[in-house]
Amino acid sequence: MAAQAAVETVQVAVGALANVDAVKSAMAGVTIAVGGALPALAVGLIGSKAMESIGRNPESVGKLFVPMILTVAFAEAIAIYSFVMALIIKFV
Repeated sequence: MAAQAAVETVQVAVGALANVDAVKSAMAGVTIAVGGALPALAVGLIGSKAMESIGRNPESVGKLFVPMILTVAFAEAIAIYSFVMALIIKFV
C-alpha cells in the first residue's frame, strides 16, 4: 500500500512538473509576443509622426532626426528587454 501511494505521489509530481514547463513556455511566448508587438507599433507611430511633421515643416529635419532616432532606439530596447525576460521565464 505504501509503495503504491509513493508511486502515485511521484506520478503526480512528474505531471505537475510537466504542467509547470508548459505554463513557462506559454508565458514566455506571451511575453515575447506583447514585448515585440507593442514596440513595433511605437516605432511605426514615431516614424509616422516624424514624417508628418517634416511634411508640414521641411526645415525641421535637422531638429527632428536625432530625437526620433533616440526614441526609436529606446522603443526597440523594450523589445530586447522582453526577449531577455522571456528567456529568463523559460529557462529559470
